[in-house]
Amino acid sequence: MSFFQKPTAKASAKTATVDPSLQPWVEKYRPKTIDDVSAQEHTVAVLQRTLTSTNLPHMLFYGPPGTGKTSTILALARQLFGPDNFRSRVLELNASDERGISIVRDKIKNFARQTPRAQTVASDGKTYPCPPYKIIILDEADSMTQDAQGALRRIMETYARITRFCLVCNYVTRIIDPLASRCSKFRFKPLDPTSTSSRLTQIASAENVAVSDEVVQTLISTSQGDLRRSITYLQSASRLSTSTKPPTPITPSDIQEIAGVVPDPVINSFAATLGIDGANNDMDVDDGPAAKAKGFDGIRSKVKQIVREGYSATQILSQLHDLVVDHPTLAAQKKAKCAMVFAEADKALCDGADEELWILEVALQVHKAVA
Repeated sequence: MSFFQKPTAKASAKTATVDPSLQPWVEKYRPKTIDDVSAQEHTVAVLQRTLTSTNLPHMLFYGPPGTGKTSTILALARQLFGPDNFRSRVLELNASDERGISIVRDKIKNFARQTPRAQTVASDGKTYPCPPYKIIILDEADSMTQDAQGALRRIMETYARITRFCLVCNYVTRIIDPLASRCSKFRFKPLDPTSTSSRLTQIASAENVAVSDEVVQTLISTSQGDLRRSITYLQSASRLSTSTKPPTPITPSDIQEIAGVVPDPVINSFAATLGIDGANNDMDVDDGPAAKAKGFDGIRSKVKQIVREGYSATQILSQLHDLVVDHPTLAAQKKAKCAMVFAEADKALCDGADEELWILEVALQVHKAVA
């Protein structure tokens, strides 16, 4: 083949093929059908019915990150159109990159106005309904400007017969009311620990990664209902484990290190310094003089020690907040006082305040509240 010769379609397809072993696990184990979607029973049940009738409304998927919003609509589109027609019938745009009114007027409008042919397609030995409309998926639609959302409203009305829209967002309040009222809303909840544990165990088994129950629990607690994040942490831990010969076992502390959270012993020791004892039955608390010291000097010394470790102030205060709020014996009034302190600190840190000073401020206020 000449240097300037255009590559054939066959050659292009070969180059586009990705070796599954090099794929991120998030993509490799993305649900292929609606039935594979974890923990969103109500949404799955409604969409299953639309598969039989092929009468799809405009849709608005909203909920926290990593709960399966984009995966669900992509799985639905694959089941409707099949692999052969997927590219011609589905337009997926990330609105955080392409959020202006020009994209809506040009790219989206041009795709929406094309009339598809109604047909039933057989591919891969399966029959796909391939209904007479296309789907436009706007990921992160809450990042679109008000003008772009306003322009989109008219396009949704004009081409409703041949085009369906699916808006995917984290914050439904950022979608203008006229746009939201044209869509069927589907709320995606953070995944419950059982569903997350089941999915992580399944992936670990498929990848021949040995994980203990403690590691799975740590993955769940650090990801806070975000399945995508927990799968990413598991893959990172697996690579870290296999980087040595023989492979080292994955431990909960490895997961915490990868996730960037403050290790439990550090937070428990800090809490003990502030006078919050017995927060956890298996508290691994440093018994050194700094941990037991009382008053301003002891707390300041402890804060300096934690800051020197390089932990994020937001992360420290977030974990300390959870420990205080979930404390089994702390009085509700004391918890309320502490919560106000954490709220003030969060606002100050968002405004760019000094991290060490605010950790010290929170530590002193919490110590005073629980005394």
